[in-house]
Amino acid sequence: MLRTNIEYVKKCRFVVASGTFDGYDVPHQPSNISIRSKKLFCFLMVVDEVSLKFIKKNVTVRKDRDKGMWVGIWRLIPLKHLPYDEPRRNGKVPKILTHRLFPEAQYSIWIDGKMELIVDPLLILERYLWHDKHTYAIARHKHHKSIYEEADANKRIKRYARPLIDLQMNIYYYEGMEPWSLKKNTISDVPEGAIIIREHTALNNLFNCLWFNEVNLFTPRDQLSFGYIVYRLRGLFKFFMFQNCEYNSLFVLHLHTREHSSKVEWIKSLSEFKGNGSSMKESRGGFGLWTPYPKNLDSVILPPVVRTSKAG
Repeated sequence: MLRTNIEYVKKCRFVVASGTFDGYDVPHQPSNISIRSKKLFCFLMVVDEVSLKFIKKNVTVRKDRDKGMWVGIWRLIPLKHLPYDEPRRNGKVPKILTHRLFPEAQYSIWIDGKMELIVDPLLILERYLWHDKHTYAIARHKHHKSIYEEADANKRIKRYARPLIDLQMNIYYYEGMEPWSLKKNTISDVPEGAIIIREHTALNNLFNCLWFNEVNLFTPRDQLSFGYIVYRLRGLFKFFMFQNCEYNSLFVLHLHTREHSSKVEWIKSLSEFKGNGSSMKESRGGFGLWTPYPKNLDSVILPPVVRTSKAG
């Protein structure tokens, strides 16, 4: 991160953060933002070099006297020397580790790059955090409550290599992660991760680091690991999971500029990663998928999944 950007984000106590990697999105301008929020919040858009070139080619980017780059209300924060080969895994860095990129922030609202915010961020903090004294809020998934349902859907719509998703689920099930049921203390194990609203407390920061560890070790599908970390913390982590219909009232959803496409998404068996296929392995992420698990997983039988929705 450039020094001018480092100095800028040091001043940010309230942050609306977003990001785009590999040129999949352009910044969408928020609407209905109050004068108070414009003064209080920093709107920070994290981008890689590919996305920065794409944005400069397709929208107007202005520079201030400190060489900071802006697209409307968004301050562009370019990142170099990215940790992963996979753009979607890189995108999880600003999304989950917001408190590490912007350490002076007290509150943050993360929105995916394809989202257009249409509600004042102060109203979002009041509704989802302050009113009922929550510190962490996230929307529930529209269709799934169990991570095993979500994993099944990810395999069907080819969001990542099927055998690697299975391996991640086998490990979680072996370690005691049961499918969601009414016996659990949460309304769902699967979030809609396109928005995360949080106060940067010590426990929330710990949760985010543990969540990111799973994304780093296994697949970049963060919805598969959120509920597992909640389970491992044994009730210590408290959060507010709001209804998906409310999530849809906060944003306008835009399509990506192009579809994600990776050969890894079409893999059906681990044998396809051997020989010439070894080049499809990520070189800097997902090492937990290729490190032998210390226990025998051959006897693990994943719980059956009832497909309650055709929508994934």
